[in-house]
Amino acid sequence: MATKTQEKMQDTVKVKETITGAEAVIKCLLAEGVDVLYGYPGGAIMPVYDEFYKYQDKIHHVLTRHEQGATHAAQGYARVSGKVGVAIATSGPGATNLITGIADAQIDSTPMVCITGQVAEHLLGTDAFQETDIVGISTPVTKWNYQITKASEIPEVMAKAFYIAKSGRPGPVLIDITKNAQFEEFDFEYEKCTSIRSYTPKTKVLDEQLKAAAELINAAKKPMVVFGQGVILGEAEAEFKAFIEKAGLPSAWTILGLSALPTSHELNVGMVGMHGNYGPNVLTNECDVLIAVGMRFDDRVTGDLSRYAKQAKVVHFEIDPAEVDKNVKTDVAVLGDAKESLAQILPFINENSHEEWLKEFRDRDAIEFDKVIKDVLYPEKDGLTMGEVMKEINNASGGDAVIVSDVGQHQMFACRYAEFNQSKSNITSGGLGTMGFALPAAIGAKMGAPEREVVAVIGDGGYQMTIQELGTILQTKAAVKIVVLNNEFLGMVRQWQQLFFDKRYASTEMVNPDFITIAKGYHIPATRVTKREDLASAVQEMMQSEEAYFLEVCVEKEDNVFPMIPTGSSVSDIRLE
Repeated sequence: MATKTQEKMQDTVKVKETITGAEAVIKCLLAEGVDVLYGYPGGAIMPVYDEFYKYQDKIHHVLTRHEQGATHAAQGYARVSGKVGVAIATSGPGATNLITGIADAQIDSTPMVCITGQVAEHLLGTDAFQETDIVGISTPVTKWNYQITKASEIPEVMAKAFYIAKSGRPGPVLIDITKNAQFEEFDFEYEKCTSIRSYTPKTKVLDEQLKAAAELINAAKKPMVVFGQGVILGEAEAEFKAFIEKAGLPSAWTILGLSALPTSHELNVGMVGMHGNYGPNVLTNECDVLIAVGMRFDDRVTGDLSRYAKQAKVVHFEIDPAEVDKNVKTDVAVLGDAKESLAQILPFINENSHEEWLKEFRDRDAIEFDKVIKDVLYPEKDGLTMGEVMKEINNASGGDAVIVSDVGQHQMFACRYAEFNQSKSNITSGGLGTMGFALPAAIGAKMGAPEREVVAVIGDGGYQMTIQELGTILQTKAAVKIVVLNNEFLGMVRQWQQLFFDKRYASTEMVNPDFITIAKGYHIPATRVTKREDLASAVQEMMQSEEAYFLEVCVEKEDNVFPMIPTGSSVSDIRLE
């Protein structure tokens, strides 16, 4: 039974409760507004789980079927809701099973707090049962981590964890709590963290940077914007739209920037990168001013850096100073939060339109449609394509669904052909490329936006990496729509083997189980489609279902995703076939 004492400090009364460290963890989560988290119990975290039992009316713990599933679910929840995702696990293998999801969150800038149990303090370093140095292991893939050995540390460390995870460029934080700290009692009080000495999550936007950037943009004859997830993370969608509309800027997106601007917007010119659209890739090397907004110039976007946009002046809007000049030399860097910098530059931007320049993108769209898209969306062959499945999902969703894609060919088809009307609608593993991401991430996304339709688009390979999370859907009744595009191959690897390794399909052909039987074993309605005439009605039936639904679509085994920029090539060398 908690006891309360009062102390008077500077004319204010603070109420302290004497509680255990385990209960303090729950109270910290509640103070941070956490209403759902994902995890798996075990011995070293059991005191905290005992408190979950007491607080189950205030905080919903989702039992995933694997700790990796917990991190991906937390990622999906964070990405669609804009809140911090939370995952929890025990020590040893429980903690190490979180690492893939943590690394994924780190490279994709997803705010997440992971809590792990640890052996008692006096056992640290003794190779005790299920002891691992999770702080050491996770250091390279976390924004911050900390090991708590005394209960009294819990409030301050937890407050810092949430502040660091969400502020500035977001990322994952790991807090490791020894078992003795969970049992110890102390006088608990909680205060949210709003600043940390020596930590500057975002810099003040400088007028001289804004004016220099505006001067280049106003003088440009062939300007081009490439926008990334920084627009979404900064909640700067409205400011970004006002910025490009005022200046008439053709705007292309990275995979994680997708949905920040409606796909139907007249200035949206498509996707850049390895499997991006023909126009924005080729015209990257013809623009005179390249304006990067909240993106990091990763290798899948740039191709050969020595031949990337060398003719252009580069303006980079970026919150993280470490990303500026890291890959591409900038002429003007505008440091700061995208929402603030885009709003503040607007008065310096001249109203403009670049109709002739925009037409160059549309002319190349026509070429791409004739060479690639027509055969994907309106094929004359018997076999189903992944693209036409996405077309039917668009028809059924009206562009309002959250699409959660896994990693592989289907991911590229989903990103290229999905239609989005609103932000935070495209959830995928970008930088790490984690197969198995989509199914648990879709569960988290559905819980983060229960009012929205959530469709997981997955390949037959990645699906089997986290297929056990069907059990989480069974237990939680999360109404996720699951579409497996089954080509009986590890499709993206097979495509590379076909194009660059003389069709030596080494270890990429899949012998799959009966996915329909498995889905029904988890009491999930399921349908398999093998013929084009059955596809539209099957997708409609899935989308109209009020519960979880599984749809398997058997697609062409050796279909490829084009355009494609071969590794090490210039964006100008994009292949249409």
